[in-house]
Amino acid sequence: MADTAVLAAQIPAVEGKARPGEAALAMRLDALDLPHGGFTRAAREDAARRLQAMGLPGARDEYWRYTDPAPFNAARPQPLELAADATTLFTGIDRLNIVFVDGRFDAAASDALEAEGVEIESLAAAEARADHWAIGVYGRLEAAGQVPVKRPFATLNTLAAAEGVLIRVTGKPSRPVHITYRRSAADADVLLHHVVKLEAGAELTLLETGAIGARSNVVIEADLGQGARFHHISAKRANDPKLGLGHIFARVAAEALFKSFTLSVNGSVMRNEAVIEIAGDDAVAHIAAAVLGDGDIGRFHHDDTVFIIHAAERCESRQVFKKVLKNGAEGIFQGKILVKPGAQKTDGYQISQGLLLDEGSQFLAKPELEIYADDVKCSHGSTTGALDETALFYLRSRGVPKERAVVLLVLSFLADALDEIEDQRLRDDILGRLEDWLTARAGNPGKADPGKA
Repeated sequence: MADTAVLAAQIPAVEGKARPGEAALAMRLDALDLPHGGFTRAAREDAARRLQAMGLPGARDEYWRYTDPAPFNAARPQPLELAADATTLFTGIDRLNIVFVDGRFDAAASDALEAEGVEIESLAAAEARADHWAIGVYGRLEAAGQVPVKRPFATLNTLAAAEGVLIRVTGKPSRPVHITYRRSAADADVLLHHVVKLEAGAELTLLETGAIGARSNVVIEADLGQGARFHHISAKRANDPKLGLGHIFARVAAEALFKSFTLSVNGSVMRNEAVIEIAGDDAVAHIAAAVLGDGDIGRFHHDDTVFIIHAAERCESRQVFKKVLKNGAEGIFQGKILVKPGAQKTDGYQISQGLLLDEGSQFLAKPELEIYADDVKCSHGSTTGALDETALFYLRSRGVPKERAVVLLVLSFLADALDEIEDQRLRDDILGRLEDWLTARAGNPGKADPGKA
């Protein structure tokens, strides 16, 4: 492992200026045991230089104006009480299971890392090699995603993550790859860096579930070749009061399909960032989320920040974000579509909606379009409101109890986001879990969530 003091000393300060977030960065680095790096060494050294130049975000950072970065800047997270591990989502579906405990790969609990048409290794196992197929992806997409907006925590991850999974897909595996997170330490501070490379025509479904840690910082870099299809579904365990950062950096080649869906049910402070570059003609990129937050269980603050770049012709993008909030819960959405010069025939769509079940909750949205082509179809919309009283009255007048009527209306509100999941089995599993959660909360508003994800 590298000495952080030596690492910092190798990077000159900007003459005459204090680096932004310098003190916070020094504390974070002092608390970390940085990997030396094998095939990732150049990427880690580049990340170190970039991180020292940008520092960590502060309260005045424009892209952190709605979320206080202080809990993520702190040297250590606050310990969390350990809950019984009852992860059940997707267990009825045949899948290749990869388990991480407190951010470390658990080979004994995992399936054999082998399947037809796919190569899988843990980052720690592959790290010592001087050369690896992932050398062309690790840290590369993250670095490219720093323009025009700096994302320091993703850079910190590239520098410091010692574990993750490396997946190269050459065919069409018959079952999904499922990354399961577990936690055994109350103060687990988890950094994981996953790399996914799909060769031309390949297809993969990647699932993420589980209780990851007291604080987490996860980066996924996904490089899609021509005609590849990538489906990503992330559903962290419900009622886990963690601090969580998630990042997706994707590069989508010609005629490829990228789809990502996130289910978030309670938590504490969570922020998901996505930077998706549509680099080839006739490509498609969809990203969606269904979020349910109840401040009665504990503080709930959920921030989604999305940046989709159209850099090719005849491409389609969709951003669909639905957030249901009650008892003082807070939901944030910052989404941007950038259409570069020459990206004609672009079809870009963005919708963000907040359903407030009381007057104490809030949903804040910042939609953006930046277009430098003249033959495009781009739109965005954002709404915030309460349940439709007419629809509620209609259901109740036909004998539906109020609690059940509310559940049905909330599920209807979330339907557009859930429709982004193409696999019917996975969609039904998530829909059933959401219905169970909503039913339990409607009937017992003061009790903790019995469901897990």
